[in-house]
Amino acid sequence: MTALVWPEIYFIRHGETPWNAERRYQGRKDIPLNDKGKGRANQNGLTLAALFKARGLDPKAFEWHASPLNRTRDTMDRVRAGFDIHLPDVKYDVRLMEISFGVLEGELFEQLPANMAVAPGDRTEAYWDFRPENGENYRDVEARLEEFAAVLTGPSVVVAHGGIARTLRVLIEHAPIIDVINWAPPQDAVMHFTPGRMELLRLGDV
Repeated sequence: MTALVWPEIYFIRHGETPWNAERRYQGRKDIPLNDKGKGRANQNGLTLAALFKARGLDPKAFEWHASPLNRTRDTMDRVRAGFDIHLPDVKYDVRLMEISFGVLEGELFEQLPANMAVAPGDRTEAYWDFRPENGENYRDVEARLEEFAAVLTGPSVVVAHGGIARTLRVLIEHAPIIDVINWAPPQDAVMHFTPGRMELLRLGDV
């Protein structure tokens, strides 16, 4: 079996939503960005454009992919507004959608019974395999991201979700699950993935 080879990826998590701010399980619920989230998405567009310029990268040579949920579509539009040239069309892919939390979606982290789920910050490695009722676990997300990788033909810009960022760290960076299961993927930074490595970049780092 041929080993999966990931291309270079510049990854951006969508901006903040009201449910992010309230610490609610969000998953597949189509919650829009709040004002803070819109501002951070705009900022990430400027960061990405500055990075490409500083590194001599042609944004027209990249594929542009995003989750089809509204919060990622809005973020992608704002990111692309940071560039002053015509860019390739965005390809929206359901395989980039957030991990489904099933019956937990809409619930506050702090109000869940202990037997239903474990909130971020208190999870062990075993949570990677936890599948809530009508939902997914991170193994499911791994499988669909490996399918997504197979359609990539070159370096890419990807806008998606926190659960996708965690899974990419495991698949591409080969980070231990225990290092990512409680990690809060930032909404104010660009994540640059290359095989075996992930670097976080903000506007001041360019």
